[in-house]
Amino acid sequence: MAADLREVVSAGRIANDLERIGDMAKNVAKRVIAIDADLTSKKLAIGVEHITELALGQLKKVLDAYTARDSVAAWEVRENDNEIDAIYTSLFRELLTYMMEDPRNISQCAHLLFCAKNIERIGDHATNIAENVYWMATGERLPDNRPKVDETGFSDTENA
Repeated sequence: MAADLREVVSAGRIANDLERIGDMAKNVAKRVIAIDADLTSKKLAIGVEHITELALGQLKKVLDAYTARDSVAAWEVRENDNEIDAIYTSLFRELLTYMMEDPRNISQCAHLLFCAKNIERIGDHATNIAENVYWMATGERLPDNRPKVDETGFSDTENA
């Protein structure tokens, strides 16, 4: 009976994460439409394509883990989130550099930054799903010390 209850609770939480992923995908689509005709250089978008491939791979893997009730695959998805975070940080810096080098890139790079952030958040939601799949399959929670590598935000000097 506990396993059935975990399955129902997890399904509700996972549905919420999938809804948020859909919202973020819609936001990315709007940005892509906005810059599609104006993208002057394919090199500006290469990093966004790469992070997209990684996030979609994570999403596919976690949905497969959900279907198979595979706690090992769910754990792997959670552990691999730091790769997406690191690539986002690198991409953030790269796009800022392009903006500083040529102000004509600012509009396109700003759209790409918003796309990249939404895609990074999709990876975070895949990680949330992974945590729920793991709990559903094992009855145990993963430790709260999930690795986070996003270094683009403000630093927390109180805890430093």
